[in-house]
Amino acid sequence: MGNIYGYIRVSSKDQNEDRQRIAMHEVGVPDSNIIMDKQSGKDFNRPQYKKLLRKLKKDDLLYIKSIDRLGRNYEEILEQWRHLTKDKGIDIVVLDMPLLDTRRGKDLMGTFLSDIVLQVLSFVAENERSNIRQRQAEGIAAAKAKGVKFGRPPLPLPENFYAIHRDWRMKKLTVKQAAEACSMPVSTFYDKAKQFENLG
Repeated sequence: MGNIYGYIRVSSKDQNEDRQRIAMHEVGVPDSNIIMDKQSGKDFNRPQYKKLLRKLKKDDLLYIKSIDRLGRNYEEILEQWRHLTKDKGIDIVVLDMPLLDTRRGKDLMGTFLSDIVLQVLSFVAENERSNIRQRQAEGIAAAKAKGVKFGRPPLPLPENFYAIHRDWRMKKLTVKQAAEACSMPVSTFYDKAKQFENLG
């Protein structure tokens, strides 16, 4: 039997890791072997996890609380699982899902069942993240439909805009000259002109 490790990841600096830490203590992981990253799953720059990978040796045992601690999407979770179990030769136990315990069923059937459960769970984890993103997008769209403004408020038009706009429309100025007179990029002047004209 090798060493026992626990890996904890929380998504932000202020998110509390106590729930995961307590779970690790309950299965006997020593404090010195609990490795933690406070990093979002989105960028997955996880320095502590990389250190853990270097430490892990054949026959070590790794506990994680839930399958999505391993990766940010279906492919990454599967890739990490295979790297840990096949390349590193360690056992993994997912505390939230007792079926995912590689110590059980080392035979072909046990490995096969574990692989199926892992694939289903990875898919579910990724699907849930997609659903969250979709709900956020729908919430933003609904807020915009109600007139809620996002981002920085637009800068007020310069005082000379209307006179410059008139001269430009009367072809006294080129669009480049008009934009320069308003201290704007050409594209911004053109957009503002369109908005102004649509109001009329």
